[in-house]
Amino acid sequence: MRGKMIFKCKNCGGNTVYEPHRKKMYCPHCESVDSENVVREGSVTQCGNCGAPVDAGQYTSACRCTHCGSHLIFDERIEGAYEPRLILPFQVSREEAVEFLNREFYKKTFLPSGFLSEKSLEGLEGIYVPFWMYDYHARYYFAGQGTKVRTWCSGDTEYIETSYYNVVRQMEADFNKVPVDASYAMNDGEMDLMEPYQYRALENFDPKYMSGFSGEVYNQTAPELAERAKMKVRNASEQLMQQSLNGYDTMRPGTKDLTLRDGDTQFTLMPVWMYLFRYRGETWRFHVNGQTGKVTGKTPVSRVKVLSYAFSVFCSVSALCYLAIEILEVL
Repeated sequence: MRGKMIFKCKNCGGNTVYEPHRKKMYCPHCESVDSENVVREGSVTQCGNCGAPVDAGQYTSACRCTHCGSHLIFDERIEGAYEPRLILPFQVSREEAVEFLNREFYKKTFLPSGFLSEKSLEGLEGIYVPFWMYDYHARYYFAGQGTKVRTWCSGDTEYIETSYYNVVRQMEADFNKVPVDASYAMNDGEMDLMEPYQYRALENFDPKYMSGFSGEVYNQTAPELAERAKMKVRNASEQLMQQSLNGYDTMRPGTKDLTLRDGDTQFTLMPVWMYLFRYRGETWRFHVNGQTGKVTGKTPVSRVKVLSYAFSVFCSVSALCYLAIEILEVL
C-alpha cells in the first residue's frame, strides 16, 4: 500500500469533509466551503495529522483517526482493481440519521434505558458499503392453461360455466443496476432491506465524497456474488409475468423458460449509517439508508420494564377488584 490521503483546508489546515446538506466539501473548523486540498503522505500505520497509530484493517478504504478525528483515505484501496466506478454520496446527515432512528423507535414501550441516548449514539457511523451493480437482459417464455369460471342462476337452478384458454406470454425486460452488497461485515438481508435507492443521484467516483465517512473495498468479487443478483432478477421477472396473467381464476403452468443475458457490472459505494447498541452482552445492529433515511433493525426488550409494567397492571387490577368487593359489601 502506497499511502494515505487527507483533505485539508487551504485556509486553516483543518480536515475538510463532505457535507450532505451542502453537497460540498466543508471545513468544520473555519466553516469555509470547497477549500479542500489533497495531501498525501506515505505512512499507512500513522495518522498524517497527529502521528498516532492507524489500523487499516483488511478491507478498510477510509477511516477516522481515533485520536485526532481526522478522516483518512487509503490510496491503494481506491485505485486500480479496487477503484469504484460509481458512488452514491451521502444525502442524510448524522443529525438526520438520529432523527430517523428516533422517529422509527420512539413509540416502543419496552426499550432498554440508554437506547438512542447521546452516549450510545456516539458510535453512530457513516459507512460507504461496497456493492456490485449488475445489468441483465431477461427473456421469459410462458405457456399454460387458464380458466375463467362464470356462475348464474335461472329459476331454482344454478349454472356454472368453465372456459379454458391456452395462454402464451413472451416478455423481455432490462434490469439495470441490480445491487448486491460485497461486505462480510454487513448482513446480506439487512442490506437488501436498504433498497430501494434512487440511482439518479449516482456520481462518478471521486474520493472527496469519502472524507468524513468510513469505507470498504469489496470483500468478494463480482463473479462470486452474481448468483445473488440473478436470483433477484428471476424473482422480479416472475412477479412481472404473474401480473400479466391476472384475470384468470386458475392458471396451470405448462412451459416456463427464463433466460438471462449478462450485461455490465459496476463496483459502487453506497451510503449507510450504522448504529450498534450493546445490551446484556449482545450487540444489536441498526442501519439507516444514507440517501432515503429508511431504517432497519430489531430492537431489544428490557425485561425490567416488562416486569414493571406487568406489576403495575397487576396492582391496578387488584385495586379495582378490591374496590368492587367493597362496593358490593356496601350494597
